[in-house]
Amino acid sequence: MTYYTNPIHFFRSSEDHLIRIGKAEELKNQWKVSIILILVTVLIYGWMAYLGMGTNLISEQATTLSQEEYEASKFWFMLGRALFGFLFALLILFVPSLLFHLLTDIPFQKILIMQQVVLVALLTERMIWIPLALLTGLDWYVSPLSFGVIASYLTETLWIIAFFGSISLFQLWIIWFQATFLISLSDTKKYVVWINVILLQMVGWCFAALLAFADSYLISGWFN
Repeated sequence: MTYYTNPIHFFRSSEDHLIRIGKAEELKNQWKVSIILILVTVLIYGWMAYLGMGTNLISEQATTLSQEEYEASKFWFMLGRALFGFLFALLILFVPSLLFHLLTDIPFQKILIMQQVVLVALLTERMIWIPLALLTGLDWYVSPLSFGVIASYLTETLWIIAFFGSISLFQLWIIWFQATFLISLSDTKKYVVWINVILLQMVGWCFAALLAFADSYLISGWFN
């Protein structure tokens, strides 16, 4: 049986596609879809930088820089964000795929389909946040779709707020989806799958919190 990869289909009838992937002997369009998703991620992050999201630290230096230096700073910032998007897409697609492949008996190529769906969900969440950031000035970790808003009322410690801000409704859906996908295609015990999925997500949340905490220092150190 041949399965033609299209992560969008999972948002309509995931159970049917899980059955088809489990029976599939050949996968088509997988690498084409991966390349497209990587390019889309780069474009989204580059576009966010072009819109000025995250450039507040550069703008603070506008009065001390010439017009040419200021425009060069914005260009390098946009290029850096695009590169970050490229690395982010690679990380989401391939690292969890390899780890879950080693944990279960599922072929790497089939788990990669799962991570393509995850990346689509993350990009959708990012696109929803963009108008919120532009209209209200909200940082991603205090999005109304995350627990960062609640954390901000309890503490002013940035890394704690960023950690809970990483836990959004989309992230909870991703945990459920990954666990369901792996359990459906593997004989690995359910509790082992759930524990590893949650632990991997927690590592991701910690990493996101670390990036948010260090971001201002990295940018200010680079452009000052």
